[in-house]
Amino acid sequence: MAVLLVLVIGTLLMWQHFKPVGQEGGKTIVVAVIHADGSEKDFSIRTDSENLRGALEEQKLIEGEKRGDYFAVLVVDGETADWNVDGSFWAMTQDGEWLNTGVDDTMIADGDHYEFTYTPAA
Repeated sequence: MAVLLVLVIGTLLMWQHFKPVGQEGGKTIVVAVIHADGSEKDFSIRTDSENLRGALEEQKLIEGEKRGDYFAVLVVDGETADWNVDGSFWAMTQDGEWLNTGVDDTMIADGDHYEFTYTPAA
């Protein structure tokens, strides 16, 4: 039992030390939104937020809901994509590369560039 407790505490301490941390203070990021019709709109966002969700919500650029342990982005720049309704979703990338994190866990830094692409059902 003592060994298990030591392992749990050690794991928590390592996670705390190595977890992603956003850049503190003011920063500017760019978010490109690629709509269902193929049109693209770029947003330059100045923020003090450390994560992507905070920056996007400050600008009222996204809407969504908590689904289990993640935040599902349903509306970007006024357009809705909802997997549960019609199989569509917003693909989130950074500099064209898929992210392995959601908007809550994506920590941002000055100069970052993100894309949200409307993706219809396959």
